[in-house]
Amino acid sequence: MNEILFSPFQDRRPTKFSYGLEFLEACCKHVDSMYQADRVYIIASASLARNTDALSRLKSSLGSRVAGIRICMKPHTQWSEILEITSEAQAVQADLLITLGAGTLTDAAKIIALAMANNTATFDDLAALTFDSPTKIADMKAPLVPIVCIPTSLSGGEYSDFAGGSNDYTHRKHSFQGLTKGPSLFVLDAALPTTTPPSVWLSSGFRAVDHCVECLCSLQYKSETDKAAEEGLRLLAPGLLQSKRDGNDLEARHRCQLGIIEAMKGSGFGIPVGASHGIAVCKYNAEHKANVKMQNKVLGILWHIPEVQMLALAGGLDMKTIDLVDILDAIIRELGQPRTLKAVGITRDSIEALAANSLHDRWCATNPVPLTKKGQIIEILEAVLE
Repeated sequence: MNEILFSPFQDRRPTKFSYGLEFLEACCKHVDSMYQADRVYIIASASLARNTDALSRLKSSLGSRVAGIRICMKPHTQWSEILEITSEAQAVQADLLITLGAGTLTDAAKIIALAMANNTATFDDLAALTFDSPTKIADMKAPLVPIVCIPTSLSGGEYSDFAGGSNDYTHRKHSFQGLTKGPSLFVLDAALPTTTPPSVWLSSGFRAVDHCVECLCSLQYKSETDKAAEEGLRLLAPGLLQSKRDGNDLEARHRCQLGIIEAMKGSGFGIPVGASHGIAVCKYNAEHKANVKMQNKVLGILWHIPEVQMLALAGGLDMKTIDLVDILDAIIRELGQPRTLKAVGITRDSIEALAANSLHDRWCATNPVPLTKKGQIIEILEAVLE
């Protein structure tokens, strides 16, 4: 198959996507032709490095152009690790960052590129680069080192210029935006994610479905983004269901990879998402009659996807009596994903702190029912606790 190289995000800086070639061939081709890079720093997933030969093959293919490698990063993009990698990348004068793995790595790469441009070495330095910092650098410099992403999940955060990193001491996740830059090239290889743990592929995939739902349920309507979100649902829902049935179905994997691109188009148009970006909130919005019309529209879109309709009917659901939450619940259960906070280890004594931290997420204020008080978020979390 020949390489397909395209730029789906016409509204923002040039970002190219490649598919059709094995990731090794595509990556090596563009390291030379697009970047002329000879000091490449690779940030790789621990599971890929440990359980597959993907990293060793990439290292071998790039040869002497590999200047450094970091294997494994903790979830939520810890500041301490960002500073470690920034120091290492600066020491080898890296001229290209490549991420091989899931979303945390690419969030880290965005922040690392910004940190490299601003000679960041300490927690205080890094804090001065955050979006809401009271000590923000007045003459902050834009990143100069580009990023190539070889994704193995469907989180979608890779496709934006935003990044989030967690302060190890406060455990608060901070937003980096404005001058941050996402990857300029994405290399999609449907065979590579077959090495991704099914739970990661399916949970990140449903997160991509959530991006579509957020966009379609936003109170700020734009026809371009609604069209993209609808197409995203039509690619993602059947693709994920088939991936669950057959993890080696590469066509289903590829549909999911294209679906997340559609799902992420809304962020380029500035569509504000709601609190489901941080906490589950569809039912809460519906109960407060904030976006019922939009939710019913999404229900209709999902119902008319044959694979979803078959699943719903098999579960005894009737289009005349169900709501959006019911059909999303059916998909989540079919994908084997947890349905409560308790199922993922969150206990009642954690809710207060979780609610307080959630208020720092900028999307809570743009929820169809604006969430500005801790009590509102506790109400939502209590509803999904057990």
